[in-house]
Amino acid sequence: MIYGITGNPTKDELWDPVAEVVAWFQDRGHDFWIHAPIAEGLRTRGLISPAVETEHSVADIVQAGDLVLSFGGDGTLLRAAHLTGPNDTPLLGVNIGRLGFLADIEVEQLHEALESIVAGEYTVEERMVLEAQANSDAPFDTEWAVNEFVVDRSGAAGLIKIEVEVDGTPLNTYWADGLIMATPTGSTAYSLSTGGPIIAPGVEAVILTPIAPHTLTVRPIVLPADSTLTCRVVDDNDQPYVFAADGRSTMFKEHGLQFTVQRAPHTVNLVKLPDQHFFKTLRSKLMWGVRRSDAPE
Repeated sequence: MIYGITGNPTKDELWDPVAEVVAWFQDRGHDFWIHAPIAEGLRTRGLISPAVETEHSVADIVQAGDLVLSFGGDGTLLRAAHLTGPNDTPLLGVNIGRLGFLADIEVEQLHEALESIVAGEYTVEERMVLEAQANSDAPFDTEWAVNEFVVDRSGAAGLIKIEVEVDGTPLNTYWADGLIMATPTGSTAYSLSTGGPIIAPGVEAVILTPIAPHTLTVRPIVLPADSTLTCRVVDDNDQPYVFAADGRSTMFKEHGLQFTVQRAPHTVNLVKLPDQHFFKTLRSKLMWGVRRSDAPE
């Protein structure tokens, strides 16, 4: 079995935990590949042997590895998923970021997690993915998303007008800063911060969450997972706007373009250890049930 190791080299907290994992694998004779920038950073800090290979890309690691450890936050794990395209390789997120709903293994749990993984004591959760198409000749590389697609006003002043249909039936015309189309996995990301509902990962659904809608009666709505959504920005002015997938943005100036969003044929697979549960993560990350006297200072 080959274990892949990738991460966010801009985080100072990365290096010691990754070096511990490398040493752990070496001591036990397990095969592993390290993403080139991570290996180089470890070498320059004197944390690994010069003999360790450094030429592996994230795509190489995910395509050849049987399981990949991603050190960073949720964004690091999402980048690893996107850099490889559709792939069945399970990803384990080790959190050295902030909240960490996807990267939900803390550094303090790392050795216990490694023992469970090597013993095969883990499950793999298949997370629903959305895909999008646009009827435009403009460059468009945001084809699928684990968390969400977002139509946004791109920082310009003023609201944008977005027409939305579900399975060919008009739903609403949103006057807002933007609109989020999220998966259950993405329900704890951007959608949550704008008032959207939390959806458990096993629920198959798509969430539409408006961003700062001008009409107070407009609320998020949960739709069946197999719905086909179409949306169009139909402003009369020349204000540009953004169509983004998991934070990766494409700018558009042409209004009236039709974006079609539906369930993708592939999933993204996340490693879950025996004591992990979505509800446990919610309680920990959102501090549910914590009294003021128990909260960290």
